[in-house]
Amino acid sequence: MSEAAERTGWTAGADAILYQSCGACRHLWYFRRAFCPSCGDASPQTHEASGKGVVYSTTIVRRAATPDAKAHVPYTILLVDMAEGFRMMAHGEIALRIGDTVIAEFRPFTGLRTPYFVKS
Repeated sequence: MSEAAERTGWTAGADAILYQSCGACRHLWYFRRAFCPSCGDASPQTHEASGKGVVYSTTIVRRAATPDAKAHVPYTILLVDMAEGFRMMAHGEIALRIGDTVIAEFRPFTGLRTPYFVKS
């Protein structure tokens, strides 16, 4: 993993999905924290995900929540069970269905490059 990706991930512009794990209790989670949300250990390890997963849930957004998002309507929001063992929310192809295997790309959405899942 590059040094920039290790510090930032996609939320700060790197094309990387980061997750964390706890050496004490082996819990995995998405959304970086300074401590394990399961046991409270203060030394989580950060990892870069492969980008591979399976669609758990899908919904099509037909009304934009913000003026910036209006240009993207309709768009799909997915819950994806990632190969590493955590679940994340992201954008994806409208044709995706529950159970489809997917891989993450990074595409612009309202000024940010965000994870965007396509069928693998």
